[in-house]
Amino acid sequence: EDQLWRAKYIYDSAFHPDTGEKMFLIGRMSAQVPMNMTITGCMLTFYRTTPAVLFWQWVNQSFNAIVNYTNRSGDAPITTSQLGTAYVSATTGAVVTALGLKSLTKHLPAIVGRYVPFAAVAAANCINIPLMRQRELKLGIPVTDGNGNRLGESAAAAQKAIFQVVVSRIGMAVPAMAIPPVIMNTLEKRAFLKRYPYLNAPLQVGLVGLCLVFATPLCCALFPQKSSMPVSRLEPEVQARIREKDPWLETVYFNKGL
Repeated sequence: EDQLWRAKYIYDSAFHPDTGEKMFLIGRMSAQVPMNMTITGCMLTFYRTTPAVLFWQWVNQSFNAIVNYTNRSGDAPITTSQLGTAYVSATTGAVVTALGLKSLTKHLPAIVGRYVPFAAVAAANCINIPLMRQRELKLGIPVTDGNGNRLGESAAAAQKAIFQVVVSRIGMAVPAMAIPPVIMNTLEKRAFLKRYPYLNAPLQVGLVGLCLVFATPLCCALFPQKSSMPVSRLEPEVQARIREKDPWLETVYFNKGL
């Protein structure tokens, strides 16, 4: 029985719950810690120049776009042009936000500048996730009864799903991008880092990794992946179709994505 459960966990981590497709490796939640600790560590280290901010924000948002697409909800196909448009819109919006925030902190204390990457990531998540999953907002995501029987597609369920994912992703970034800057700001004033400045980036990456090891599973668990909502909060036409099939049904379920 233990072997069966282990096999189920491995399968669930690698295959999309709606489409059944094997997910792109770096888009899986199991890749969040190694990928994010490297990218976030570099974002927090190389934040002083505009080219560095531009490059690392672009890398981060490109990675986020892959994660958001891989962990989307629903099984409706997305065309290459739609995916390309969503990617360009999401990354451009996020990078412009980061550069705008950086320009606002030029005359503020150095510690404030260290938090620009976090503010940019939080704002960018509010842009990147809805844009990469805009098809769900337009066409809806599948909703089911308690037995998994498909009842229709709902845009209201998609809105709730995407809101929950945005909150959990921002929460995931808080410890990794809020704690290391304080520690590094203190360490950089000490003789040790002045003598060995090349240790700055490895230390930053290590601190971020330590935070993400705990923050990633904690924030993924803030909301259940199989989320629910009352039938009364769905669109009227969706409610009508559900009432035809099951007049007494009060709650529907859906995969919110990760």
